[in-house]
Amino acid sequence: MEPMDIIGKSKEDASLPKVFSTMTKIIKEMLPPDVRVARDAQDLLIECCVEFINLISSESNEVCNREEKRTIAPEHVLKALQVLGFGEYIEEVYAAYEQHKMETMDSLKGGKWSNGAEMTEEEALAEQQRMFAEARARMNGGGITSKQPDTDQSLDS
Repeated sequence: MEPMDIIGKSKEDASLPKVFSTMTKIIKEMLPPDVRVARDAQDLLIECCVEFINLISSESNEVCNREEKRTIAPEHVLKALQVLGFGEYIEEVYAAYEQHKMETMDSLKGGKWSNGAEMTEEEALAEQQRMFAEARARMNGGGITSKQPDTDQSLDS
């Protein structure tokens, strides 16, 4: 089964294969090593994630339209979280957003982008995995662990 078949959308609708593999990796990393996830359960978790993103995006667009703006801003996403009943997460989401802004500024100032060079796909994936690990550590209330991303992106069935 193709990852895109899970949510009933074509590959052109959204670039979800990378999201699929990233979410699969997160699911695997969040569980104890002795826990296995059935493929159907994995697919359901991923479908829930996609639906959540669609829900937040749609409500963010509504907030943006009500304010007669043409571009969805972070404030619209935060307001959408509140409207949809996820207000308890706003502080944590905002903190993650602020950290992302600081890291982005640091990478721009650090010369990574200033010389016009782009990240390779491997560098971008490693950076994404590092940020996921930091977010996971914040969610779990623990310190940041620098786990190197492994190349196996599938769960045991």
